[in-house]
Amino acid sequence: MAELIQRYENRVEDDAGASYEVCVYGAAREDGTWEGWIEFRPAAGAGGGGGGSARRTERETSQPNREALRYWASGLEPIYLEGAFARAR
Repeated sequence: MAELIQRYENRVEDDAGASYEVCVYGAAREDGTWEGWIEFRPAAGAGGGGGGSARRTERETSQPNREALRYWASGLEPIYLEGAFARAR
């Protein structure tokens, strides 16, 4: 079952100017390791527009445990998130 690992203050925008909230989710695998991916959901409210559809990357990382996944997510820079958004299209 997927768990929210990190929500970012930074948002990304598509070519039409729609804004997306960015979150890392993760799930435990049968062997006890964790995998993580990034989800982009249309942002509602001021400037967000709520347009567009949700997007998700394939697996971005595999980590030995949940805390390692949280640590990985804490180090992602805005430029990485923008690249992940492009991959999620």
